[in-house]
Amino acid sequence: MPDISTIAHSAQRRVQVSTRDGVELTVREYGPRSAELTVVLVHGHCLRTESWSDVREALRREHPGARVVCYDHRGHGESATAPRQTYNLEQLADDLHDVLDAVAPTGPVVLVGHSMGGMTVLSYVSRYRAEIGSRIVGAGLVATAASGLADVGFGRLLRNPIIAVFQAAVRRAPRLMQHAKVLACKVFAPVVRTAEFGDRQVSARVLALAEAMHNATSIVTMATFLSAFKTFDRTDALPALSAIPTLILCGSADLMTPPSHSIAMAAAVDYADFVQIDGAGHSVILEQPAQVATAIARLVGRASGERIETAGLALAA
Repeated sequence: MPDISTIAHSAQRRVQVSTRDGVELTVREYGPRSAELTVVLVHGHCLRTESWSDVREALRREHPGARVVCYDHRGHGESATAPRQTYNLEQLADDLHDVLDAVAPTGPVVLVGHSMGGMTVLSYVSRYRAEIGSRIVGAGLVATAASGLADVGFGRLLRNPIIAVFQAAVRRAPRLMQHAKVLACKVFAPVVRTAEFGDRQVSARVLALAEAMHNATSIVTMATFLSAFKTFDRTDALPALSAIPTLILCGSADLMTPPSHSIAMAAAVDYADFVQIDGAGHSVILEQPAQVATAIARLVGRASGERIETAGLALAA
């Protein structure tokens, strides 16, 4: 059982969870601890819990009785760094399990992941399949993919030999590369903006938030996870999601994980709620938080309703 210590008590409760390999993760809880259902929002690569802020607040307005949990992955945000060999999706799935054991050891849980967070959810489903339908009663996959990231869209850059050169340079001289990253962020900001938002008009606040989160992530974290993306394949987890309400959401203008990924996942999950937000890009949770929150609220409603119905059948029996 991972260790947990409370840092503060308020409407937002900040806690530290120690994973089974001793990495401290920063977790934030919102809403009543006595809530019947917990929604866990899992962020993407080079982001942090703040990426969910607008979605989280909109979701809490629609489901004030639910508890919402957000946390920073290892090497991201306020969580501790870790050995680079642990920067893989299997480890992130185990971290998610440790977070749940610490802050939601009992009661039903809905998992929602954006981008790398969605891959973490799929890895969790694959590694902890017995929990699907019992502990885990709903899942949301937002702007993500189950496989083939390097086959379409900007993901094809993962196959470029320059990526391997970049990773090798980070391994040899991480401090030098971190300094270079700070300078490169200014040079390549337009490229990052295009990858996440395309040529659409988005608010200055959204752009500033996205840039700040990217810039705060260490070069080691950024570079090391790229290898995991290139080989990622969790299509084996998709059939298991047919047992629970599942949301698959994407933006029509996503260049990082094009809609074809979401369409393929939706086809593999029975009765999945497929939502495509017109004109939104990979940062759909920043661009259209209200629409994303509405879709997640519908998922929570389905998960709660099916749980009540199942409990009623059990009592009748």
